[in-house]
Amino acid sequence: MTVNKNQYQYDFSTIHFNSMHNHSARVRKARTMVLVLREYLRSDLKALNLQDIGCSTRIILDYLSHHFGSVTGIDIDRLAVTYASATFQKDNLSFSHSDSLHISQPDDLFDIAICVQVYEHVPDANQMMKEIYRVLKPGGVCYFAAGNRLQLVEPHYNLPFLSMLPLNAANAYLRLTGKGKVYYEKHLSFWGLKRLVRKFACVDYTRKIIEVPRRFHAGYLLPSGSLKNWFAKLFVRHAYQIVPGYIWLLKKVIF
Repeated sequence: MTVNKNQYQYDFSTIHFNSMHNHSARVRKARTMVLVLREYLRSDLKALNLQDIGCSTRIILDYLSHHFGSVTGIDIDRLAVTYASATFQKDNLSFSHSDSLHISQPDDLFDIAICVQVYEHVPDANQMMKEIYRVLKPGGVCYFAAGNRLQLVEPHYNLPFLSMLPLNAANAYLRLTGKGKVYYEKHLSFWGLKRLVRKFACVDYTRKIIEVPRRFHAGYLLPSGSLKNWFAKLFVRHAYQIVPGYIWLLKKVIF
């Protein structure tokens, strides 16, 4: 498979410096990951190995290293890998400057994969999911967090309707607002996401987190009893296909 190198975002952590280096925000996300995986797996996480796909500055990966036996992160952002390697050093933690479309590890190696808000940044999301499936052990699980193309405000640039626009219009919109020159992200709709993960058995945690955010330490995102949480519950119950984002556990099954 050949991919045009211009389709890669090599400096994502630099362009989005504040969000990628926001320690408290990224630790909150990591805490939710651990709680979701612990509830679903009901096993000793310390006995499991994990790979984070597109781990960027490794703040999340560092948190996960306290809970899993061994953790490995890969990213194409060389500056992010350099920062992580210099900042986080542990015996069970390793990093690699690597392409998620061509993961260097052998088949059936990992118990857990983490793929959080990554699919829209890669040139070929289908190829990435094939690689994740390949490196997971049979019965292994991918924690998959994904944004919906049909979201009112695009989260990377905080611009209304950006992800819904055709590429040329999205590029023009970025330039007009001074937010960038090229819109690399390729968001999918709910139906596109379901096609993307069709090879896995999908366990939905979106509803659970929205219904009881405190249970998964997601109160920072959806404070219990708040108007935002009320609307989120309404959407997830009656308009699930246009919820802004999803958290799914994808289990590798062998047919």
